[in-house]
Amino acid sequence: MDLPGKAILTCAVTGAIHTPSMSPYLPVTAEQIAQAALDAAAAGAAIIHLHARDPETGRPDQRPEAFEPILQMLRGRTDAVINITTGGSPFMRVEERVRPAAQFRPELASLNMGSFNFGLFPMLDRFRNFQFAWEKESLEKSRDLIFRNTFRDIEYVLKTCGGNGTRFEFECYDAGHLYNLAYFLDRKLVQPPLLIQTIFGILGGIGTHSDDVEYMRRTATRLFGGDFYWSVLGTGRSQMKIASLALSHGGSVRVGLEDSLWIGPGKMAKSNAEQVEAVKQLAKNSGRSIATPADVRAMLRLKGLTPN
Repeated sequence: MDLPGKAILTCAVTGAIHTPSMSPYLPVTAEQIAQAALDAAAAGAAIIHLHARDPETGRPDQRPEAFEPILQMLRGRTDAVINITTGGSPFMRVEERVRPAAQFRPELASLNMGSFNFGLFPMLDRFRNFQFAWEKESLEKSRDLIFRNTFRDIEYVLKTCGGNGTRFEFECYDAGHLYNLAYFLDRKLVQPPLLIQTIFGILGGIGTHSDDVEYMRRTATRLFGGDFYWSVLGTGRSQMKIASLALSHGGSVRVGLEDSLWIGPGKMAKSNAEQVEAVKQLAKNSGRSIATPADVRAMLRLKGLTPN
C-alpha cells in the first residue's frame, strides 16, 4: 500500500449529511446530481458515489424510484464506476437503505462496517437559518443518534447484493470497523481485493490528526496485507489535508460535497468537480498518477459495465 501506484479518485456528489440551506452548490434534483456526477468524472473521478434526494425539499431519499432518473441520465454518458450507497441516511433501517443497490445491481456499493454515534449537531453552531424544517430537526436529533450497522445488518447487505456481482466500498469510521471487516473476510463473505474507505472527522468516529490517519493505515495493513486498496475521506475542513497525507503514503482519496462543502479556508466549493481538480493536483504534487475507470475495474476486479 506504500507503493506509488495509481490513485483512485472517488467523488461523493451529494450524500445525506449536508442540507440544502448550507450551500447553494449542493446538488438536490436528479438533474443536478447527474450533472455533478458527469462533471466530476470529466475532472478525473473514476468512481462516482451516489445518493438521491427529494427534489422539493432536498431530504435524503433512498427509494429506488429516486435513483432511477439519475442512473438513466448517466447511462451511456460516462464510463465512471457507479457506486450506490447502502448507507443512505443514518436515520434509515438497513432494509430501506439496501433497496437501490439490490435493484440496480451496480458494480460497487458502499457498506458501513459498524454501528457508532453519528453526531451532526455541531453544525448547528455554524448554520442557523434553514429553509426546510427537516434540516434543523435532523441535526438536533443526531445528539441521540446511533448509526446502526450491526453484524446482522452487514451480513444482510452482503448477501442481498453479493449475488448480483456487486463489490463493495467498505466504509470504516474507526479501528473496530477494520476488525469487523476482517471477521467477514475470515468467514469468506467478502473477497479481496478490498476497497477500504477510512473516514476521519465524524463526531463519534476517529479524529483527523495525522496520527489517526497513520494508525488506520497501519491497522489495515496488518490485518489485510496486500489484499486491499486504502482510500481516505476527511470531513469538512480536514478534507484536503487528509487527502494529501494519504496520497503521500500511496493511498487513494474520496472527495465531494457529501464530505465537505469547502475548497479552502472560508471558501465554499462551487462544484464537486472543483474538489476533484484540487485533489488531482495534490496527487500530481505527490508524484502519483490517477486511475482511470478501466484501471479501477481491473484493480478491484469489478464486473464491468452492463449493457443498456
